[in-house]
Amino acid sequence: MRDLGAGFGHLLKGQRWVARHGKSYGFGLLPGLITLVLYAAALVALALWGTDLVAWATPFADDWSSPWLGLFRGFLTAVLFALALLLAVLTFTAVTLLVGEPFYESLSEQVDRDVSPDGTAPESGLPLLRELWISGRDSLRILVRAAVWGVLLFACGLIPVVGQTVVPVIGFFVTGFFLTEELTAVALQRRGVVLRDRLALLRSRKTLVWGFGTPLGVAFLVPFVAVFLMPGAVAGATLLARELLGEETRDADAPSDNGSADPAVPSGPRPAP
Repeated sequence: MRDLGAGFGHLLKGQRWVARHGKSYGFGLLPGLITLVLYAAALVALALWGTDLVAWATPFADDWSSPWLGLFRGFLTAVLFALALLLAVLTFTAVTLLVGEPFYESLSEQVDRDVSPDGTAPESGLPLLRELWISGRDSLRILVRAAVWGVLLFACGLIPVVGQTVVPVIGFFVTGFFLTEELTAVALQRRGVVLRDRLALLRSRKTLVWGFGTPLGVAFLVPFVAVFLMPGAVAGATLLARELLGEETRDADAPSDNGSADPAVPSGPRPAP
């Protein structure tokens, strides 16, 4: 239970951090807005033509009598839309991070500088294109894992009673885990932690990860909320990554010499006293 509270605390600290950096917070909304428009268009298209898609996929039911045909295809259409919504939540973070990679990388570095006792932040030393390639490749691998979980949860959701009670709860925890992986990847990738090691690190503190990612996943179900929470989620995930790695961290809410710096323009290390 302590780790659950600590994870949620990192989420709140991240939101407070970006609240103190209003100008950069505005820039941080752009990647989320772009991604939101793309996802909204896809979901609207599915809502408009989902029935036709289900009818095309179930020709064996064409001769069924009323009302069974309508009930069967209506149920499948609703389930299809619910699955699409779940996948949208699972993949929204990955796509937004990919779109906003340069900004979120810079924001994460600034958080590291603000909370690091010596005012420095780890740097990958890799060219931007190389970082984008690694980020895109790892995100694709995570999306495949998330899709597998989505299909399994979809199948389990058809089980009476269990599918309407236990499965949704499991779905929220699964969503929280994958959201946290994508968000902490920004900070961990700069530290040279590869995907396999990142997953092992997160599994070693599951309750901490769930405390951070599960409430965030629930919040992301509310339209437009994900856009406004993304910059703070990246900041909070950086703090979470530092705890997972056992790095010394001073209070993120305390004022600092470089706390007012704009994360869109990374500041250099503090001069030695």
